[in-house]
Amino acid sequence: MIIAVTGGTGFIGRHLIARHVARGDEVRYLTRHTPEKVIVGATAIIGDLAVIDSLLPLVRGVDVLYHCAAELNDATKMHNTNVLGTQNLLTAANGEVKRWVQLSSTGVYGSKPAQDVNEDTPINPMNPYEISKAAADELVYTAMNEQTLYGVVLRPSNVYGVDMPNQSLFQLINMIKRGLFFFIGQRGAMVNYIHIDNVIDALILCGTVILPANGQTYIVSDCCTLEEFVATITTTLGIPCSKKRLPETFVRVVARLGDYLPRFPLRSSRVDALTYRHHYQVHKIEAELGYRHTVSMSKGISELCKIKN
Repeated sequence: MIIAVTGGTGFIGRHLIARHVARGDEVRYLTRHTPEKVIVGATAIIGDLAVIDSLLPLVRGVDVLYHCAAELNDATKMHNTNVLGTQNLLTAANGEVKRWVQLSSTGVYGSKPAQDVNEDTPINPMNPYEISKAAADELVYTAMNEQTLYGVVLRPSNVYGVDMPNQSLFQLINMIKRGLFFFIGQRGAMVNYIHIDNVIDALILCGTVILPANGQTYIVSDCCTLEEFVATITTTLGIPCSKKRLPETFVRVVARLGDYLPRFPLRSSRVDALTYRHHYQVHKIEAELGYRHTVSMSKGISELCKIKN
């Protein structure tokens, strides 16, 4: 197969390319600059999502295009990259790409959904990243509804792995190791993460198996209670499990102050992450595409602990 990947130098993109190369596929990936490190077995296409003509060599005659590129950090660039860039890629891909796989995010359902989430849950994007991803998805859905594009949208929850650039999980493990961690509010908060290997499995299923219909959406995620999550970490590290628990109202007051203080370790977003009560359901991708987790939450988190131990 001829495979094209945007965001190929990113965390998910690198793993996706490696898997397709191992399958024996011809892989192209988009990069704005000549790469310092060559991705073995893949061809770099120098281009920019802002310039349609530069995208044509990437998409020409492609069997599967994975659109993984996104601006994650700079809110001032998110609309141009995530929305306008997707529109330019759609224009370039018209008539050239047999299947489009849009890498989205469960973030489009909102930063803290009030209940369990499935593919029929209305989206509720709140921050600039979530809003830009939802808008990009809508462009793809429109093209698929108009039958100018055949494809699927995949929405993973928080993706992790030993080589991830985001250090928040490693920071949490370090806090637990140093005895600084405490639970917030009542028991039963949920942790929603998905191992990078599982995400790549899901992406390749979206790109290669027969889909039940055009324009499908799939969630991929794994979950456990926060108590189970912390117990996995402490067991791997060989330390006692924390029993400290503080009232949520009190912690939120402190966190709101921390939102305005540089380097303050407790912020409202962290409190949100430690008090989620929902989980993302994966019944649809399991039933329709045959997806199964290959790396369990306990195994994946244990890998992280061993890296930092």
